[in-house]
Amino acid sequence: MTTILIALKESDVAAAKIARIRSIMPEANLVFTERQEEIEPLLGEITIAVGQFPIACISRAPKLRWFQQWGAGTEWLLRHPEIAGLDFILTNASGVHAIPISEHILSFMLAFARRLPGAFLAQTRHEWERADDSPAFELAGKTMLLVGVGAIGKRTAHISNALGMHVIGVRRDPLKIIAGIERMIGPEGLEQALPEADFVVLTIPLTAETSGIFNRHLFQRMKSTAYLINIGRGGTVDENDLIDALKSGKIAGAGLDVFANEPLPASSPLWELPNVIITGHYSGETPYYDDRAMDIFIDNLERFASGKAMRNVVDKNRGY
Repeated sequence: MTTILIALKESDVAAAKIARIRSIMPEANLVFTERQEEIEPLLGEITIAVGQFPIACISRAPKLRWFQQWGAGTEWLLRHPEIAGLDFILTNASGVHAIPISEHILSFMLAFARRLPGAFLAQTRHEWERADDSPAFELAGKTMLLVGVGAIGKRTAHISNALGMHVIGVRRDPLKIIAGIERMIGPEGLEQALPEADFVVLTIPLTAETSGIFNRHLFQRMKSTAYLINIGRGGTVDENDLIDALKSGKIAGAGLDVFANEPLPASSPLWELPNVIITGHYSGETPYYDDRAMDIFIDNLERFASGKAMRNVVDKNRGY
């Protein structure tokens, strides 16, 4: 018998979605629990897992054929290289974050363009302050270098293009045409494109290849009026080099939602820099997260049951 572990609270899953799962695999045994002590006795029987399945349990689930994780990032594979060789399909929730994170990116850009951080500080002091020393600017006509063009990148490009921005995309397969992106380049062209960008937006995952990729050398290639925005993974940026670039004026500022160490330590100099906007890794927050993630699982369950190609399959060796 197929055992499907839904590592979520049953009360958090809509009854209609549970009914849909049962209709796709009526013979399956559905188990709802996110508690590891209740999952442990089931490890010998689990065929499919979805949700908050403990990573430590994967290598001890001999019948596991497919794990639909609840998040998009799979950097945990860097810490568990032994899992990459196991014979199971790994899919992620890529696409769930496209709307909230693209809006978060836009909020960073608008905040810098309209000088909102300074306005907020002036408001706390009850001071009427004009942006004469550091005038506001328009996003229209500015150039965004979008490093990573997955679901988030595609929607970000669409929104930015609608605002009149020019968008250059960086992706492993530069031949794929994406609406809203004027020019697509491969990773080898990143360094040459950096001097064109007013905003450099990182949406890339953390892998062995991308760890610390944004360092002093690449910051030196950016314009002094350019801003870095990172909503991907903190480990893709060398934070010490970023701090130096921000303090020296090599770049104009940074909007950061992710960090190498989270929560960001109170001792980090990033907290004190006036040209930095910090949010606590909540760019993907949305009240629709669980519904969208469950829809991905149900779609993939139909594909799995019928032997069709599945969505969001992760290459466990590459890490994305």
